Amino acid sequence: MRVVYPGSFDPPTNGHLDIILRSSKLVDKLVVAVLKNPSKKSMFSVDERVDMLKELTKDIHNVSVTSFSGLLVDFCREIECKTVIRGLRAVTDFEYEFQIALTNKTMDEEIETLFMPTNTQNLWLSSSVVKEIAIFGGSYDKMVPDIVKQKLEKKVYEGGFKDARIH
Repeated sequence: MRVVYPGSFDPPTNGHLDIILRSSKLVDKLVVAVLKNPSKKSMFSVDERVDMLKELTKDIHNVSVTSFSGLLVDFCREIECKTVIRGLRAVTDFEYEFQIALTNKTMDEEIETLFMPTNTQNLWLSSSVVKEIAIFGGSYDKMVPDIVKQKLEKKVYEGGFKDARIH
């Protein structure tokens, strides 16, 4: 079975990696799909996010990483995939993800969405939280893999975000 795990992954967190690792054990092929969303201001480019995810998953034989734009159902049709996996942190995630799953099902009745709860240590973790902590100079060592931490530190320093830190 081929499954798509879509997201913005800006940046990839340990929570994302947890869902990737656990999902890869359940399926024949896991496609991690980075959404190109022009209406969302991202810290990392789509190519940077794809590259980080490729590096993080290089040793998982049944995981591939790509990007897509537009509707998820169209992307699923394009790669001949009928199943989407979504990670859930809390009840609020479920409400949003359930709405998206029902919308996708309305657009393509063959698309099924599977929900995977995150590990408890990642219940509160989001890319937005990680970026904010990084910008304000806090410690986020346990929130992202080392490769992401290095790229995030460089992005914050080179992007002028360091001036936003509270002293």
